[in-house]
Amino acid sequence: MALINTIREKSGWAVGAIIIGLLLFMLGGDFLYGRNSFFGKNDLTVGEIAGEKVEYDDFNATLEQAKQAFIAQQQRQPDEQALGYLRDQAWNQTIYRIAFQQEFDKLGLKVSDEELTDMVQGNNVHPSIRQAFTDPATGQFDRNKVIEYLRNLDKLPPQAQDAFRNFEANLGPERLATKYNNLLKLSTYVTAAEAKRFDEGQNTRASVRYLMVPYFTVSDSSVKVSDDQLQAYLDKNKGRYKVEDGRSIEYVSIPVTASVEDSAAVRKTVDELANQFASAPVDSAFVKLNSETPTSPTYLSPADMPEKLRAQLPLQVGKVYGPYAENGTYSLYKVSGQKAGAQAAARASHILIKPEGTTPEADAAAKAKATEVLNKIKGGADFAAMARQYGTDGTTATGGDLGWFQQGRMVPEFEKAVFGATSAGLLPAPVKTSFGYHVIKITAPKTSQTYQVATVQKSIQPTDATRDAAYQKAQALKGEATDLESFRAAVAKDKSLQKVEAKGLGRGDQAINNIQGARSIVRWAYGFNPEGEPTKVGDVSRVFDDVGDQYVIAVLTGERTKGTADVASIKPEITALVRNELKAEQIMKKLNASKGTLEQIAQAYGNGAQVKTADGVVLGQGLLPGLGNEPVAVGKAFGLKPGQKSAAFAGEQGVLIVEPVSVQPATAPTDVKAVRQQLTAQRAARTDGLTYEAIKQHANIKDNRTKFF
Repeated sequence: MALINTIREKSGWAVGAIIIGLLLFMLGGDFLYGRNSFFGKNDLTVGEIAGEKVEYDDFNATLEQAKQAFIAQQQRQPDEQALGYLRDQAWNQTIYRIAFQQEFDKLGLKVSDEELTDMVQGNNVHPSIRQAFTDPATGQFDRNKVIEYLRNLDKLPPQAQDAFRNFEANLGPERLATKYNNLLKLSTYVTAAEAKRFDEGQNTRASVRYLMVPYFTVSDSSVKVSDDQLQAYLDKNKGRYKVEDGRSIEYVSIPVTASVEDSAAVRKTVDELANQFASAPVDSAFVKLNSETPTSPTYLSPADMPEKLRAQLPLQVGKVYGPYAENGTYSLYKVSGQKAGAQAAARASHILIKPEGTTPEADAAAKAKATEVLNKIKGGADFAAMARQYGTDGTTATGGDLGWFQQGRMVPEFEKAVFGATSAGLLPAPVKTSFGYHVIKITAPKTSQTYQVATVQKSIQPTDATRDAAYQKAQALKGEATDLESFRAAVAKDKSLQKVEAKGLGRGDQAINNIQGARSIVRWAYGFNPEGEPTKVGDVSRVFDDVGDQYVIAVLTGERTKGTADVASIKPEITALVRNELKAEQIMKKLNASKGTLEQIAQAYGNGAQVKTADGVVLGQGLLPGLGNEPVAVGKAFGLKPGQKSAAFAGEQGVLIVEPVSVQPATAPTDVKAVRQQLTAQRAARTDGLTYEAIKQHANIKDNRTKFF
């Protein structure tokens, strides 16, 4: 709202709203860091879509427009994460503009001048225009204000004029897209037979008995999977393993972290500040001048204090506490005042015993267990140990410690007990709340005392000498590593280095494992090596110094082209699937050799076979209650008569035999028309996304954006 108000103050409320309306329709773009020098010479093609080349200048115009839109909306420059998002949005916009326009042309779709006029000042005004020229006080749209605005457009600031013209330029493409999508949406149709079948599927239920032998009951080590079997499985399931371009690398990250000497230097500075802080006449001024994160002195209760300061309670007015080192920062705290606060605070530990049900018997059992634990503690048992053994909530790991908390943060019964205590120690009886029974120890009794605390903080940063040392180490590694073999050898020789692998990096990836802002590394993997030649497997990168507080050296270990994944890249995943297929063959052979009831077959099979009943199995769903997703089992169950058994078959989690007990057919739907409307709406809602993906898939897209950013 602050942005809208600012624009309205400068250009009038109508201009501001028009600009905001424009931003809603502008798809994002990106902003270039500069072209890759190896590509800036001749090739200025960002990509190709549906046979049409996307030139650098055209794409850059979209990116710059989107940059200005982002800045206007967010009131800040985009960070690296936003840049990645906007890059993808700009590319998607370009795909839409080119690929969809070809579809529009095939169908002869047009937008007339009369339509555009109608969208701005006619009877079918665009929603953004309507919103911009609706009086907030009355809620009424005023067409006359639109006309007045257009008449005076050339008198408005250039930015406002450009914003409206860009908005106007987007009206035509937007209307074309609406027409095209409506053609597809309105062609969505559901027959009465489909609606009836869907309704029957959702309302036909069965009770099913099944025998199951889970795959995990057969040892993995007993089933050998060959590479030929893996390849055969992949050939049979190619559609499930479509992949985009990918690159695999190994890399070493040399962090730039503060040394012991760096920490000691900061500590010396903080020690000097501590002496000055103690005699400073105005604490707020001292903090402003000397703290890296200056904040005004404020009154804190024990519940709100840093733990290291809280450990010094009670605090003395005028005293400086610290320095304390935590999370790479030295902190000093000076107490400049104290007073009684509005709310009391206390510290306690507890052991929660939850009832195992809602019956009076379950409640009584929980109370008895809590009393038993309390008596053990009274007899000398350690409270924290008892909490870890008997506690049933998230505080078991901390020995039941709840830390400091203010009044109003806990349930009433618990607070009454804690804040009613006048001294530290174990409460004499368990306390009942809606959660169960609590055994409570008061660590620090209630206090309303607060202290005014001024804080000075200095972060422990690496010095230039430390940075230089890390860089020299990275350069030394680069000097030894000329190919993959020498890279691995150099890393293995230095025990302080750790090699990390990243597989399947996409062209647009922003991060590599836990390294954020790693676009330069991804661009190298898809682009050119330092010698100006296309990066190939075995090439070693330069020392990357633009990925945060670290230096990174990488080597390209693999390339993957768009299409079907190779066995090596998905071997662990498909090995498990093929192994299950082989296990299923063994299990089915043994099960099919037995006759009789499910129980008799299970007994003949031996360990691992189990017989269970699933009630409420729905025909139109693939779930067996209590087991999970088993669509083949559900289909077979409804294909049999009650009492008939299926042959053994491979399911999702194991081999099954199913036997329907009873089937409850669906009653005739009361309103087939309503079911048809429901299904039509569901299909129509998916049309836009599916249409975009279908056109994108057939646009033969070549994405070369990594050449430029």
